Amino acid sequence: MLQALLPILGSVIDRVIPDPAARDAAKLELIRQQQAGELEAVKTQMSAILTEAQSADPWTSRARPAFLYVMYVMILAAIPMGFVSAFDPGLAERVAAGLKAWLAAIPEEMWTLFGVGYLGYVGARTWDKSKGTGR
Repeated sequence: MLQALLPILGSVIDRVIPDPAARDAAKLELIRQQQAGELEAVKTQMSAILTEAQSADPWTSRARPAFLYVMYVMILAAIPMGFVSAFDPGLAERVAAGLKAWLAAIPEEMWTLFGVGYLGYVGARTWDKSKGTGR
């Protein structure tokens, strides 16, 4: 799949970078990254994400969206906290300190997983929709 993306990336570089020398340098760097195996790692990651997203197993295919919904709830919880701070600033500060401590207890790897999962989910959905298979 990644091999198919290289001509597309080259085309994007042609459109985005008007200077011929800079454009050639960007294409050369793309080829260097491919040879260095960096793009192979991205290919492997994307393949796993697409396989999971296309799985017939409802748990596997819905795991990422469920995780994102949890994060959305956490973000939306900030709205009522705004009202709490208006009526009892001390309580709001204690709740915020507790939430900050709770979030700090989450390992960095989990935050990385969230970011990768979010980007992978969005990328897989975009790819599905561009192929006409997404709902």
